[in-house]
Amino acid sequence: MTVDVRKFFQATNPSRTLVAGDPEDQKVYIDFSSVRGGKIIEELKTNITFFSPDEPTCVLFTGHIGCGKSTELLKLKAELEAEGFHVVYFESSEDLEMADVDIGDVLLAIAKRISESLEQANVTPQAKGFRALLDNTIKVLTTEVDVKAKAKLPGLEAGISSKGEVSLSAGIAELTVVAKNDQGLRERLNQYLGPQKNKLLDAINKELLEPAIAQLKQQGKKGLVAIVDNLDRVDNRAKSFGRPQQEYLFIDQSECLTRLNCHVVYTMPLALKFSNEYGMLTQRYEEPKVLPMVPVQFQDGSICEEGLVLLQQMVIARAFPDLETAQRLEKITEIFDQPGTLDRLCFASGGHVRDLLRLLNDWIKKSRQLPLTVATLEEVIRARRNEMVLPITDDEWELLRQVQQRKKVSGDQGYQTLIRSRLVFEYRDHGESWFDVNPILAEARELKGHG
Repeated sequence: MTVDVRKFFQATNPSRTLVAGDPEDQKVYIDFSSVRGGKIIEELKTNITFFSPDEPTCVLFTGHIGCGKSTELLKLKAELEAEGFHVVYFESSEDLEMADVDIGDVLLAIAKRISESLEQANVTPQAKGFRALLDNTIKVLTTEVDVKAKAKLPGLEAGISSKGEVSLSAGIAELTVVAKNDQGLRERLNQYLGPQKNKLLDAINKELLEPAIAQLKQQGKKGLVAIVDNLDRVDNRAKSFGRPQQEYLFIDQSECLTRLNCHVVYTMPLALKFSNEYGMLTQRYEEPKVLPMVPVQFQDGSICEEGLVLLQQMVIARAFPDLETAQRLEKITEIFDQPGTLDRLCFASGGHVRDLLRLLNDWIKKSRQLPLTVATLEEVIRARRNEMVLPITDDEWELLRQVQQRKKVSGDQGYQTLIRSRLVFEYRDHGESWFDVNPILAEARELKGHG
């Protein structure tokens, strides 16, 4: 059974998220919970299904971008659906302009996605007051929204119900689509909705969520869960009044984010964990759940065999999805020139799942044939290192050297940048967190040249 290089390349696409319910994806899904410091998805699920099935809950979920959060959240969705919940999962970056996000945009995006999903399940609350609020908003912005929305939204007609009225989700889309694409309109929309956010929240809760949950329960469902992914990608530039956008959204607007009357899971930027305002954040939400890296080494530098083996499995499963675990391991030399070459890839990734797939994907592209050789891998690693080194300042090199020695970071602005740029990774060991420099950088001259 030879491996088709093109298929292997496609199977290692770093930007594809595995979908828990898909039998093909299921074959290559690897459960890393044993080395990631606990079954985080199980905790999120239990919090909803066991402890508070009928009370709204709100949880923040974070980790490095690309460490596997979306894959885990889709697994959570499948498990909650199996328990009888109606789950709405969506990637907020499709509805929001991440460089410029306001609370009104976020609430409208959530309401739109929930109403779309409910319409598909034949749950359609009347929402007269909510519709009236939307109509007024559209009237205030009317001439521009009308002209632009109608021009840009050919799909709106599809949202008209048999009674001739536009469905709720299509009504909200009239605002959200235009707002995403037009900065001036987005500003005016938020100026109008900002002072009315409590009214908007009440409309969403009383006219959309509460009647919908009642209807879902009549259908035998246990409740409604919204999973808002990609909110961890919100830019951290300052708002016009000087507040960094991430702190504005998650801390200043926490009352709105936590007040929705259904279960909500939001992804949050990891950098907020290192903000001076983190204490404020934990007073307003429960402690955020963190998905750490897959460890390939322990803090003392010794090898973490279990983490290494799971990463190897993740790679070989993409080439041999139909084989059992033990059979896969016998096939390493069909893909790599020697077993140590796969180890080198795993160590270089630092246990960052998407970075590993990206290195592998680039490597296959460069080689165009199997087995893949260690010499080509070193070329790929060098190219990646050169790319990473360019923007690093002298001050940041100094911070990186400190992380290398101390294996920890403090809540300083500089560290936030290192973590956001994936120059420093977080690991968990028996509940304790520790940090290390991205292994690709660890071999940089600038780190070795000092102390």
